[in-house]
Amino acid sequence: MRIVVTNDDGIFAEGIYHLAKALQAIGEVIVIAPSTEQSAKGHSITLHSPIMVKKIKFFDTDFEAYAVDGTPADCVKLAIEAILKDRRPDIVVSGINNGPNLGTDVIYSGTVSAAVEAAILGVPSIAVSMATTKIDNYDGAANFACKIAKSILHIIDDQSTVFNINYPTCRPESIKGVKVTTLGLRKYCNSFDERKDPQGNSYYWVSGTALELEQNQDSDIVSIKNNYISISPIHFDLTAFNTFQRLKDWSIEL
Repeated sequence: MRIVVTNDDGIFAEGIYHLAKALQAIGEVIVIAPSTEQSAKGHSITLHSPIMVKKIKFFDTDFEAYAVDGTPADCVKLAIEAILKDRRPDIVVSGINNGPNLGTDVIYSGTVSAAVEAAILGVPSIAVSMATTKIDNYDGAANFACKIAKSILHIIDDQSTVFNINYPTCRPESIKGVKVTTLGLRKYCNSFDERKDPQGNSYYWVSGTALELEQNQDSDIVSIKNNYISISPIHFDLTAFNTFQRLKDWSIEL
């Protein structure tokens, strides 16, 4: 099995190192990730400037590895359609993200968007994130991702499906199990801190606090809160099918 590993925290983040090391047990690992942090870049791609790619030494490993001066989606596009065009990967695994990718946050996530880009290009994919940014150990999440990656080709029947995994950061003995979940609802109370540059122009630092919202009990947010590993199958078809069916019955005239 040929496995491309990527992320949005940057190629020298701790999470991607532990993920890549675990995945070498099941296949050939090739690391292609952003040279700098690209968190919350969503599914943006680079069109109006060149994308620099540099082959690097990846920590203490001998993995084939490339640092990309671009976004997570750029990394996956380059991996599948350029760098490995004659060695097409069997799977793309994105992560391990330093923090959660729950609910509607997946829209903003570079980690998830990298996995979605793989699915668009017809390659099975997994996104892996930790439930908080207070992380003592990535090994549990890395080993779990390895188990899913090993069996994913036998699990999915639609390569447009992405497995979005969120892993609890509690003690290993406190993890209650695994749940297949829906995406929950995430909204924030945002704060914009206005400052002035030397010329008097305004600029802003944005931060936000997640609101406590009522959630479906099958959601990823509830599962993580209760110390379950969450696996949400997601896909890139954003069609609102219920509305689509109703609109088909409209009599719309020019």
